Amino acid sequence: MSWAARRKFIYISGIILFLVIVVGGPIAYKIATIPPSCHDGKQDQGETAVDRGGPCLLLDDRYLQPHAVLWARSFQVRDGSYNAVAYIENPNSKAGVPSANFKFSLYDSQNILVAERTGTTYIMPGGITPVFTAGINTGNRIVAHTYFTLTDPSLTWERMSNPTSVVTVASKQVSNTDTIPQLSAIARNSSVADLTNVSFVGVVYDTAGNAINASATILPLLSGSSQSQIGFTWPGPFSVVVGTEDIIPIMPPIPDPSAQQ
Repeated sequence: MSWAARRKFIYISGIILFLVIVVGGPIAYKIATIPPSCHDGKQDQGETAVDRGGPCLLLDDRYLQPHAVLWARSFQVRDGSYNAVAYIENPNSKAGVPSANFKFSLYDSQNILVAERTGTTYIMPGGITPVFTAGINTGNRIVAHTYFTLTDPSLTWERMSNPTSVVTVASKQVSNTDTIPQLSAIARNSSVADLTNVSFVGVVYDTAGNAINASATILPLLSGSSQSQIGFTWPGPFSVVVGTEDIIPIMPPIPDPSAQQ
């Protein structure tokens, strides 16, 4: 290599080295010092999967207790019209699902599909989430079997809390079962914060523990440290003796504010 060529090579190499140090150095330092996050595409900061678990809002469902559909029933309101309810049990006290698609499938005694109803629900942390849907049209067909399925291929579990954990239901009473049945109760809010649009699902059981009817109602406002009367009615008499009743408050679960979004 001639002296001119060597000098040119040294000159170019010097420029490249300068750019690497002056320009590339700060860039590399900045990249190296970026703190880990729940959106960096890496499994770090105690995460149990990439950007899931640890301090992240999204959870790794492999480390959660399994949820289950406890039961599903439909109840005739009038000829050709049914209400349906299902109970989803979630034993995870700090994990919930903000949105899940579902389907009720109603069949007659010959296992022929009578009607279907789809919708969207949520799954509250640490307890039972009742899913209620009204006015399912079955034509002239009588429903014998009801099935409930969560239709999403997978559910998105998040670190969440149950806003209805501060709500208690007391003084439940069933009356007028042979005419126009009514279920009444008192809902109490033990927190100082107001709750809005609190839904309640009421289920009535016979003496053997079988659900015989269900209904739902909404309280637009349940003020902090207060109580309110709630009630459910049905248009026709119950054909069996009432044994017990269930009233469950439900509201969309709240994301954990301490979790990394």
